[in-house]
Amino acid sequence: MSAVMITRKVRKWEKLPGKNTFCCDGRVMMARQKGIFYLTLFLIIGTCSLFFAFECPYLAVHLSPAIPVFAVLLFLFVMAMLLRTSFSDPGVLPRALPEEANFIEMEIEAANGNVPSGQRAPPRIRNVQINNQIVKLKYCYTCKIFRPPRASHCSICDNCVDRFDHHCPWVGNCVGKRNYRYFYLFTLTLSLLTIYIFAFNIVHVVMRSVDQGFLNTLKETPGTVLEVLVCFFTLWSMVGLTGFHTYLISLNQTTNEDIKGSWSGKNRGQNPYSHKNIIKNCCEVLCGPTYPSVLDRRGLMQEDSPAAANSEGPCSFDNPVAQTTKTTAPLIPNEHTPDDIKPSIAAEKSSGPKDDQPPAAMQPPLASPETDAETSIAKNQ
Repeated sequence: MSAVMITRKVRKWEKLPGKNTFCCDGRVMMARQKGIFYLTLFLIIGTCSLFFAFECPYLAVHLSPAIPVFAVLLFLFVMAMLLRTSFSDPGVLPRALPEEANFIEMEIEAANGNVPSGQRAPPRIRNVQINNQIVKLKYCYTCKIFRPPRASHCSICDNCVDRFDHHCPWVGNCVGKRNYRYFYLFTLTLSLLTIYIFAFNIVHVVMRSVDQGFLNTLKETPGTVLEVLVCFFTLWSMVGLTGFHTYLISLNQTTNEDIKGSWSGKNRGQNPYSHKNIIKNCCEVLCGPTYPSVLDRRGLMQEDSPAAANSEGPCSFDNPVAQTTKTTAPLIPNEHTPDDIKPSIAAEKSSGPKDDQPPAAMQPPLASPETDAETSIAKNQ
C-alpha cells in the first residue's frame, strides 16, 4: 500500500480555525454554543404567538385593528435584527500564515535581542499613534498577529474580532465591528416590543374584567398570565441593556473597553476614537459604512489529501497506465502479425506446453498381433 496526494478544491470556511460553526455553504456563521440562542428564539416567538392568539383578536375588534398590525411589524423587525446579528461575521480577523508568523517572530527577536536564560521576555507590544495619542497593539499568541486597535481575542469562539464588544450567548455569536449596530437595534426593538405586549396585556385584562370579572377573564385567556410574567422579567433586563449600550454609543466605547477601564481613571488618556460629540458618535456607530468581511469564507482553495492505493494491483494510482498481465494461453499468429515475430511465437507455442506438462508415468508397451502369436507358440512347445 502507498499514499498518493489528491488535490481537490474546497471552500475556505471548511478549513478556517476557531470554534465557529457554518451553515448554508458558509453563508451563516455562528458560535458552537447555540443553546441559549434557541432559548431566545423560543421566548420571543412563544410570547408573541400567545399575544396574537389571545389578545389581538379582542383588541382589534374593541379597540383598534392597528394594534395587531403594528405588533406584527415590530415582531418581524426584531426577528430580522436577531438573525442578522447571529448569522453574520462579527469581524473575525484571519490568522497569520506560517510564513507571516515566522517573519513576525524574526522581527520580534531582532527588536528584543538575546534574552538571558531565566529572565522573562519583554511583552510583545507595538505602539501606534491615533489622534495624537499612543495606543498599544498587543500580540496574539493564538492567531500569531499584532491585533489592530480595539480588537480582542474571544476565548469562546477562539478568534480575534475587530472592535470586539463582547460575546453574547443570547444571540449565539460575538458582537463586533460588523454586527454591533444590528445588535443594538435588536435590543432596542425588543425592548419596545416587550413594553408593547406588556401594556396591551394589562389593557386587555382591564377591559374584559369590566364585563366578565377578573377571574373569568384569566380563565378564558390563560396565556395572558404567562405573557405578563415573561414580559415583566424581560422588561427590566432589556431596557437596562439598551440604556447601557446607548451610553456606550454616545461615548464611542465598547463593552470590553468599559469593563477594562481603557479610557477612564486618573492614569488613563482620553478616548482617541470619540468625536467629543454625542450626535457624531451615534452617527459613526449606527450610520457608518458597512465593512466587508476579510475572511472570504466562500472562496475556493486547493487541498492535498492522501489516498491509499495498492501498488501491486492492476489499478494502482502510482502508475496511471493500465498494467498488462501475461496469460497462459499460447499466442496464435494471424495475418496481422509481423513476419519477424512469427518464428518466436511459434517457438514459444511449441515449447510452452511441454514445460508446463508434468512428466508422463512409465507404462508397459502395448501388445501387438505378432507378439501374441510368438507367445502362444512358445507355450505350446
